[in-house]
Amino acid sequence: MKIKELREKSNGEREKLLLGLRTKVRELRFSVAGKETRNHREYRAAKKDVARTLTLGHEEELNA
Repeated sequence: MKIKELREKSNGEREKLLLGLRTKVRELRFSVAGKETRNHREYRAAKKDVARTLTLGHEEELNA
């Protein structure tokens, strides 16, 4: 997900998205560790999406 798409969402939508992303990261981490899946890139991309969402939230806190 791109930062432009995240900026268009409201705070509530971003919070829901963050919860979903964190769940996805947790599930992917366990599936990669358990060798159920070999798609490491999806795990990496999900972690970056979480970081983007948190960064945007922190930016808005500083600007407010």
